[in-house]
Amino acid sequence: SQSHKCQPRISHKGQSLRTERERERERERMARAVLTSSSRVLISPRLISNSILRLRHRKSPTAHPTPAAASRPRCVAARQSTAVPQLRTSTATPVAGTKSKRKSSYEMENLTTWLLKQEQAGRIDAELTIVLSSISFACKQIASLLQRSSIINLTGAQGTINVQGEDQKKLDVVSNEVFCNCLRSSGRTGIIASEEEDVPVAVEETYSGNYVVVFDPIDGSANIDTALTTGSIFGIYGPDEQCLFVDEDNLMPTLDQAKERCIISVCQPGSNLLAAGYCLYSSSVVFTLSIGNGVYSFTLDPAYGEFVLTHEDIKIPETGKIYSFNEGNYDLWDEKLKGYLDHLRQPGSNGKPYSGRYVGCLVGEIHRMLLVGGIYGNPKNNNAKNGNLRLLYECAPMSYLVEQAGGKATDGVQRILDIIPEKIHQRTPIFIGSPDEVDKLQKYLA
Repeated sequence: SQSHKCQPRISHKGQSLRTERERERERERMARAVLTSSSRVLISPRLISNSILRLRHRKSPTAHPTPAAASRPRCVAARQSTAVPQLRTSTATPVAGTKSKRKSSYEMENLTTWLLKQEQAGRIDAELTIVLSSISFACKQIASLLQRSSIINLTGAQGTINVQGEDQKKLDVVSNEVFCNCLRSSGRTGIIASEEEDVPVAVEETYSGNYVVVFDPIDGSANIDTALTTGSIFGIYGPDEQCLFVDEDNLMPTLDQAKERCIISVCQPGSNLLAAGYCLYSSSVVFTLSIGNGVYSFTLDPAYGEFVLTHEDIKIPETGKIYSFNEGNYDLWDEKLKGYLDHLRQPGSNGKPYSGRYVGCLVGEIHRMLLVGGIYGNPKNNNAKNGNLRLLYECAPMSYLVEQAGGKATDGVQRILDIIPEKIHQRTPIFIGSPDEVDKLQKYLA
């Protein structure tokens, strides 16, 4: 019966044989293309079995098959060649005497896995893991909206003004809603404070948790219409049950002045932050955070829709040769700060001055600084006596990150993380970056 099953099908006067030969030649061409491509290409088992193995087991055109091979049933040969070869994961030769495990080039650690490991190590609890996961999901949604903003008509102004008197972009409003919905549905947040909300928002009892989350849904929104760098910033404070309020008449109630004073007592200085981070929307989407034991960055892999760990335990360089100030306000600054900027413009010992970079997005400035060093400044001026950036959900989270990476952050007088906010949208000057660069600035300001 087996020999009967293995009998080749009879074709119509050789036409099928010609067709079969053409198919074989096509499979060989496919196999050659695969074999000459990168070893990292993921090859499907069907392609391997139908193309590569046929090519490898095929005899040379000049060689004559042996009688045994010629008499072997074709189906038996096919069964013997169905094993899939293993893809090589590394071409490095291990050093003799070492016991280190060779890491696969395909091994990746995503954000979810990393958070679970931190939970298992006792660095965070399950509640905070859920909050951070919900924030990362909000960032994925915002990244998608930004990439398609021109296509789906999300560029331009919304026609409204936020509590700081700034014109709101369409994506300011949409991103704020995305953040609020993700945090609300996590069931682990009790109070939410956003740049786009007049006062903090209390999560209704059905969804309420204990954590307090502050955030800027879109930092650098002026860059949206020109497709430049933008980002999201967030900070997470610990629970305080006495400050949780529920209003059954509204789904998302706002807080009155008494409740706003309560949220201030919860948020306290930035030194009380449990976690903070940002998401950069640029050529890559990078989610950077700290839970108090270093700074880690995860890059969004669009093929999988996952944030993958790409930068472990980031340490900011002690010095840097890049400064980032909006020098259009130079004439509005005090003389001491002008003297510092004049010093940076002078050639140093290597004959070169500092390089000036300014992209109008705090997230972009801090991300570059974490990797290559330097200093960023947004000082007070004659038109903005308290600076331009908000303490609670911009300066404090970023200062927390930079200090975790070994840098410094100051308002020119005191450490940013030591400032106790007096109101939700309080502004502050900030100078932040490599420790040696901040120390040099403070000598000029003293």
